[in-house]
Amino acid sequence: MSFEECLKHVLAHEGGFVDHPADPGGATNLGCTKAVWEEWCGHPVDVQAIKDLTPDDVAPLYRKKYWDAVAADAMPAGVAYCVFDTAINSGPGRAAKFLQAVVGATQDGAIGPRTLAAVNEMDQQELINAYCDKRLAFLQELKTWETFGRGWARRVLDVRRTALAMITSG
Repeated sequence: MSFEECLKHVLAHEGGFVDHPADPGGATNLGCTKAVWEEWCGHPVDVQAIKDLTPDDVAPLYRKKYWDAVAADAMPAGVAYCVFDTAINSGPGRAAKFLQAVVGATQDGAIGPRTLAAVNEMDQQELINAYCDKRLAFLQELKTWETFGRGWARRVLDVRRTALAMITSG
């Protein structure tokens, strides 16, 4: 599965502009927080700039900061989608460590040849299910679970279904 197709799935979950008082990310659009966008742009921006973001604006950021950071191009499609979605939602280091834990690799947060070899040796359905279980368990421990848990649980369930479908669709 291509970056572009996975990004469409991610953006469907991320939705549009939100600025929920309980969300530590603050003003966010298409899953991109104000702080992340400022880091990407290299200068401060106002909330209107976040509201104005488009999928074309955030795609290069998501490719470099999340997709490339977790070596998604080197993974089977369903696994790549799971890890990419988690990277955007919880950070690429955490997404990598979840994957490394599931495949029995050293949990250093950097996906390299050993992690990728372990990914390719594992049954993809088993890997996706274990990965989504690990992700959901992590989210349930967050102090904001009470506020955002239903949405996160729905998202992980949908990511699991989509990723499993990617196995059979090639």
